Amino acid sequence: MFEAIAERLTQTFRSLAGRARLTEANIADAVKEVRRALLEADVNYRIAKDFTERVKAQALGQEVIKSVTPAQLFVKILYDELVKLLGEQQEGLRFAPIPPTVYLVVGLNGAGKTTFSAKLASYLKKQGRAPFLIAADVYRPAAMEQLAVLAHTVEVPFYREEGTQDVVALIQRGLAAAKEQAREVVIVDTAGRQTPDTELMEELRRVQAAVRPTEVLLVLDAMTGQDAVATAQAFREAVSVSGFILSKMDGDARGGAALSLRAATGLPIKFIGTGEKPEDLDPFYPERIASRILGMGDIVSFVERAQAQYDAEKAQKLQEKLRKNKFDLEDMLEQLRTLRKMGNIKELLAMIPGFSQLKDADLDEKTFKHIEAIILSMTPEERRNPAIINGSRRRRIARGSGTSIQQVNQLLREFEQMRKLLKSLSKLQSQGRDPRQAHPLFRRRG
Repeated sequence: MFEAIAERLTQTFRSLAGRARLTEANIADAVKEVRRALLEADVNYRIAKDFTERVKAQALGQEVIKSVTPAQLFVKILYDELVKLLGEQQEGLRFAPIPPTVYLVVGLNGAGKTTFSAKLASYLKKQGRAPFLIAADVYRPAAMEQLAVLAHTVEVPFYREEGTQDVVALIQRGLAAAKEQAREVVIVDTAGRQTPDTELMEELRRVQAAVRPTEVLLVLDAMTGQDAVATAQAFREAVSVSGFILSKMDGDARGGAALSLRAATGLPIKFIGTGEKPEDLDPFYPERIASRILGMGDIVSFVERAQAQYDAEKAQKLQEKLRKNKFDLEDMLEQLRTLRKMGNIKELLAMIPGFSQLKDADLDEKTFKHIEAIILSMTPEERRNPAIINGSRRRRIARGSGTSIQQVNQLLREFEQMRKLLKSLSKLQSQGRDPRQAHPLFRRRG
């Protein structure tokens, strides 16, 4: 996610390293590189030009203080302007004053509407809401069956009808069923087309007029870049789109759609899809995304994902072990198993400040299996007290796990690093702090 633009911007920051001050000349060079990075990310030229002009104006008016380098100051200016470009603040879903709240999910074929509908139902369920799904795509083969399978997976009730072509009547009967079951939120998965054609838009107009949804959520494929903006504008001419969902963000290294949509339309991005699993849906936070684009990590999202995999009792026990410096290899194995449940390991590393450079590391399922095999080949005493693992024990562990002594040694080194990292993260979490706030440039915006 945002890999290409992050790499290009990192190179730009390096070009400012060692400079004594910001001058008109080096600002012009840096801004030129930023504009090039945005264009390569498939950001609209006008948006890229306006953005870099604002950055340049801000940089030329800044005095570099002794405690801050020119590169740090330029990063701070970029960060502030990126947050503005992305929408300033996270904008959540609106809810109707009198239930049920109705969300109309629209978009083109293949954008991920059905998957998003189920993810949103799962998300709302975890928030304590009572969601209900309506399968209103009567054209795509097996569309209703797909939603039925997903609804079963997330354990949310749904409504469908076979053989009908009257979409408005279908949705109205679905709403009646939701009200009978006292469901709080209704999510309507509508049909798409290959392009935003007249027939599709007319159907959506009729549905909106009849249903009067609380929000119309447009699902866009993040990998389509500027085409996503064109699609958004076409849908806005037909229905009252209230916000965007960017699907397939995990496969988008450029980020052009995310960087362009707010500036082009004035409407917020509400969620991003980061995978195929029901839990792979994140609210869109401009500050966090700006931080990741600039290579500063996103520790808040990392901690939130971790919390979703822990119960309070386990978290308390872990913190107690870290506080007493009793974190052992059995704990490491449990943490790695939990980490695997949190999502793609490379994406998680990108969230941790200072670890984004490991995104190209050879980390895969095979790596985890080797680690698991090594730890399970140890005796309980060795797992609890790794200091006793001498040369002969290492040879025995390597033979038992089908690995090499070098791999065992590497694991023990990584264990020490992980123990220090988790202790640091635990301390920050207990203080409710974002590591960036330790630097005066990135104190929470008032």
